[in-house]
Amino acid sequence: MHWIAIVASGVVVGTLFGFFGVGGSSFATPLLSLSGLSGFAAVASPLPATIPAAVVGAREYSQSGQVDWEVARWTLIGGVPATIVGALLSQLVGGSALLIASGVVLGAVGIRVLRPISVEKIAAGHLRRGKPALIVAVAVGIGLFTGLLANGGGFLLVPAYLLTFGLSMRTASGTSLVVIAALTIPTLVTHWALGHIDWAAAGLFMLGSVPASWVASRESRRFRSDQLQQAFGALLITFSVWFVVYRLYLR
Repeated sequence: MHWIAIVASGVVVGTLFGFFGVGGSSFATPLLSLSGLSGFAAVASPLPATIPAAVVGAREYSQSGQVDWEVARWTLIGGVPATIVGALLSQLVGGSALLIASGVVLGAVGIRVLRPISVEKIAAGHLRRGKPALIVAVAVGIGLFTGLLANGGGFLLVPAYLLTFGLSMRTASGTSLVVIAALTIPTLVTHWALGHIDWAAAGLFMLGSVPASWVASRESRRFRSDQLQQAFGALLITFSVWFVVYRLYLR
């Protein structure tokens, strides 16, 4: 049952990757903890699967022209160093209150994502995409926050792409997957060097997540962008409740 639970966790996370461009450690670590992994193994073991799952999903989005490569590039320029700084600062800031606050923030973002985005705001977002400095600045903020929380950036990247830069839901998801694939590489190398990865668990997790990401990214084409946005908003709210409960009672 232990290995079935790990594969099933991979399927859940891969499905979230494929449909929404989010998932990663946000869901994987709690699920693997409940599956029997502990400590750093639950944090680090999803990393080897994150890169291929994100790449497989991003490839499907890219083939349909739903990756904004310019936004992805500027996001990485701001996000990579900021994530490292945030991780270093987490030793000073840290604390359960910050983690609980992050869950509340995600819930508030989810409520906003559920509301339709007006044509005027989409047009304003399109103009902001022509300002690389703004993209970098937003990426720095997200990178610092995710570094502090030792968490994946997808749950903040996708709302930022939707609400700030006017990307459609599918383009926001595809662009997020590209960024996640790149941001995961230094994290994976670090945890590998520190011996935190349970490679047997990582392989089982990959067995579920990679094909699930591929299937979900293809199936997402069946849905309109507004339908995916509504589902994503509901997911954010559900996850925020789950995250708070997990941190308070299950961890």
